[in-house]
Parts: sequence; structure tokens; C-alpha cells
Amino acid sequence: MRAVVQRVLSAEVRVDDDVVGSIGEPGLLVYLGVTHTDTDAEADWMARKLVDVRLLREERSCAEAGAPLLVVSQFTLYGDARKGRRPTWAAAAPGPVSEPLYDRVCAQLEAAGATVARGRFGADMAVSSVNDGPVTLILER
Repeated sequence: MRAVVQRVLSAEVRVDDDVVGSIGEPGLLVYLGVTHTDTDAEADWMARKLVDVRLLREERSCAEAGAPLLVVSQFTLYGDARKGRRPTWAAAAPGPVSEPLYDRVCAQLEAAGATVARGRFGADMAVSSVNDGPVTLILER
């Protein structure tokens, strides 16, 4: 499982003309990718790491600051463009594998007390954000 995490002042996801997820205050925008070998254990680890990592101002975590997270599924995090000009997505897990793990990460974040907004799994999304810092971190397990 892989995540690109950005500290943001605000962020939103649109599908067509509808806002499907947004955070209007400082928090984290999380792009989450799942590979074939990921299990519930990786999802649980990622949720714990996301809620506890100290990326917010004054070295606080979302748990400490009560900050929201916007979590967006992102299969392209497992793209490979080392050969040729066209990336391959073979390392990305298919929807039937990745969607339940994406949902589990979000549910575990909520169970930890976090406010979680989501993108729409599998949709063509437009993501906008106001980065803070900027601070960007890659998490992988």
C-alpha cells in the first residue's frame, strides 16, 4: 500500500459538477494506492500512520489537532514508466481487491476519531487543493 500525503489548507474532489468530498480547513489530502499483495494488515497500518503522523503545523498529527483527511483512491501510484513511453499499471490491484482496502483505511481512520472525506472510488475525479508549506510525504508498507 502506498500513499502520497499532502498538508493542505483545504481540498475538494469533484465528479462532473458535484463536490463529492471536501475539507475546508487545514488537514491532509491523501492519495491512496493498493497493490495485489495488500491485506487488511496493510490497511490498518496505513490508517494508524495517517492519523498519527506529525505533518501538521507545530508538529501535530490529525489525532492531536482534530484535523480532517480527504482520502482519494489513486491506482496510478503503482504505475511504472521505466520502460518505453507508456506506463504500465500492472502493479495496481484491480477494483475488487483495492476498493475494500480503500474503504477499510477510511473506516479505520473514522474509528480512530478522525473526520474523513472521500473521493469516489473508480470515478474520473477533479481534485483541487491549497497546499500548505508545501509538505508532501510518501508512505509505503
